[in-house]
Parts: sequence; C-alpha cells; structure tokens
Amino acid sequence: MSTLPAPPAGGFCAQAWERTAGLQQAIVDHPFNKALADGSLERDVFAFYIVQDARYLVGFAQALSAAATRADDAADAAFLAGAAQGALVEERRLHAGYVAEFGLTDEEISGVDTSPSCLAYTSYLRSCALTESYPVLLAAILPCFWVYQYVGSKILDATGDIEGHPYKAWITTYADDEFAEAVLAARELVDKVAERSDDATREQMFAAFTRATEYEWVFWNGAWVKETWPTAKFLA
Repeated sequence: MSTLPAPPAGGFCAQAWERTAGLQQAIVDHPFNKALADGSLERDVFAFYIVQDARYLVGFAQALSAAATRADDAADAAFLAGAAQGALVEERRLHAGYVAEFGLTDEEISGVDTSPSCLAYTSYLRSCALTESYPVLLAAILPCFWVYQYVGSKILDATGDIEGHPYKAWITTYADDEFAEAVLAARELVDKVAERSDDATREQMFAAFTRATEYEWVFWNGAWVKETWPTAKFLA
C-alpha cells in the first residue's frame, strides 16, 4: 500500500489536505527528501536528522498520550496510547541504529544540541496538549502520521527498486502497509471528531493541521542545513 486512498470527500481530512496541497508538494520537493530519495544525502546530514527525529518522537509520544487520556471511546484511546508506545519504541530503535551505524557513543549523541526547529515543533505539540481542545490536539498530531507516509510512499514510488539503497530502512518504515493502516486510523479518528465539532472548532483544527505541517517542512529544512543555535557563539 504505497499510496493511501483519498480521504472521504467533504470531510475534514480532505479539506485540510486541499488547503495544504502546495506545502505538501514543497515537502516532497525539499532538497533533503530529494537527496534521500536518490541516495545522495550526506551521511552526516542524515545522522543529524536522526538525532533530532529521535528527540522529536518523545514529544510526539507525549502529545499522543495526552490525547489518549481525553478520548471518550475505548478503541480511540487504545489506538492513541498504542501509537504513543510505538513512537517511543521507534525512538529507541533509531537511537540504537544510529549508535551502531555511525559508531558514536551515547556521550557524543547527547552532545548534539536539540535544534531550534526540533524544539519549536515539540514545544508546539506539548502546548496543544496542555492548552487546546481534544479535536485541535488531534489535528496537530495528524501531520506526523500522514505527511511521513506521503513522503515515504512518494519516494518509494519514484525510486522503485530500493534494494541496496543507503536509506532503505527509512523508506520502508514509512511506506509499508502497517504504517499506512495507522495513518488511515488516524485520519478516520480526526474526521469523526471534526464531524461532531462546531464550525469554530473546525477552523481551529485547520489552523493546527496547517501549522504542524509547516513545522514538518521546517524540521526537514533544519536537518538539511544542520541547524544550530545562532546564539551559540555568544555563549562559548
């Protein structure tokens, strides 16, 4: 299932994707993802990305856990809690793989600063978990599921045979059937909650979905330039 079926016409997800279509394409076309797709992405850039992504996943899991506590349906709560656990498992797997592949120690990894973009994105999700309604929180969480599956499937479709590809593990993680099923479940949940929300709440949901999607672009761009804190020079 490299390509997901379109969300139901007229629903929140279909409208949210239409509103952000240009941004979704810009994410696929970003130099980081273009280089990842053709295998030319520098290893140190990918390594920087993986460290930031592992840290992001902790904040993402916290937002998912907060959403699980607010769900009024047991199945929805189970899905969100399971996704939170899966994000933390993925964080540990990424960490272990990074140590093994690049030969860095835990001390060296901890010495890499969390980038401004990573901190901003995770802070936004944590803020939504603390201050926004359940529907808005779900809308803010959705892009991490959906955008990654979209990018992964686009790369797989464009690349075709990825045997021997240096980033095969990343591509297969986000383009496989299991992750696609999770994205479908997340979309269905958001559509269901949006359908029973009032117009003002849905507009807040659109704003949250858009902002989180913007952070997806910003996050990849931060990895591409190996973003550092511009203020670091004043603290040396």
